[in-house]
Amino acid sequence: MDRNEMKHFIAKRAAREIEDGSIVILGIGIPALCAKFIPKDYKVCACNDCCVISEGPVPEPGEGEPYYMVNAGGAPCSIKVGGVLTDHSTYFGVVRGGHIDACILGCLQCDAEGNLASWIIPGKRMPGMGGSMDICTGSKSVIIAMEHTVKGEHKILERCTLPLTATGCVNTIVTEMGYMSVTPEGIVLREINPEYTVEQVQAATGARLIIAPDLKNMEA
Repeated sequence: MDRNEMKHFIAKRAAREIEDGSIVILGIGIPALCAKFIPKDYKVCACNDCCVISEGPVPEPGEGEPYYMVNAGGAPCSIKVGGVLTDHSTYFGVVRGGHIDACILGCLQCDAEGNLASWIIPGKRMPGMGGSMDICTGSKSVIIAMEHTVKGEHKILERCTLPLTATGCVNTIVTEMGYMSVTPEGIVLREINPEYTVEQVQAATGARLIIAPDLKNMEA
């Protein structure tokens, strides 16, 4: 699959973690694509840092002007019937009040202890942390949706080397290579993309993987 197909593959699998009736936050990049794959009959309230509450997918041609509403990454999105635009104080009151069932985020690094680094690379100009710290600590479940490596470098490590956004917050990791759970024992590979072998996934991971005895093929 090409890179665009890979991103949609990751987003589609990550979206399956969203439960009917839940309130979720979708981050920048691959996480924002998840809005496209939430079943239409689900009553899900998807939110983003632009204070869109009840975000929908990018409108298809003929469905309306797509540029009045944007997601956390500034890309066009839509808003569902009944959704609202609010101010940051209200939005983060929802986040900090413990009302978020799950968030789907990208990251620079995550590790076997569930730590997350997502906001700065020392020596490089970055846009800042934004609401990530609040979202990670205020959500009941934190799902990372990202490419497995960056320019061949490991993003999943035994211990993050970049400044942390939050500690011990990551529950699930979804990449093009597999679906993983972060447990007290370490990172468990529960599903594998059949295009790869376990050995290839381990080689691309900077932490020891625990292979689930009932390892399944990963399907989006």
